[in-house]
Amino acid sequence: MHSLVEELSLLLTDKNLRLVSAESCTGGLIAAAMTDRSGSSAIFERGYITYSNESKIEELGVKSETIETHGAVSEQTAAEMAVGALKNSHADIAVSVTGIAGPNGGTKEKPVGLVYIGIALQNKEPQVWKNNFDGDRTSIRQATVEKALELLIEKLGSV
Repeated sequence: MHSLVEELSLLLTDKNLRLVSAESCTGGLIAAAMTDRSGSSAIFERGYITYSNESKIEELGVKSETIETHGAVSEQTAAEMAVGALKNSHADIAVSVTGIAGPNGGTKEKPVGLVYIGIALQNKEPQVWKNNFDGDRTSIRQATVEKALELLIEKLGSV
């Protein structure tokens, strides 16, 4: 994890960009990982922990219709979370996560371990990745953070 944070931090520094996170199932673990690194204030702008549906709507501007139609754990919600985080911050790139970390809350359609990770850049359409992680709550949340960091590194490598 430390090497992913380091690599992402160097990419953000080199490109003079700042990151914002919008986290649901990870509860701020991405923000914590990024701010564990000294000097992170230059590249990490802020983090939103929007665990409830109301907070996703109020803090990030996710449409209530989106949650009603697709659910809080959906590609559409992850995309709107990332776009909203970008709009409501001074960052250049946003990452969002919404999922079911378990051990409860899963269904046949949306099992425990289902996590959507969204990334939005200024003036670009957001992208969302669907993931199915195995394990207990802690390992699902950890896997989500690592995958989000990897996707950010991949995305910034092509910018």
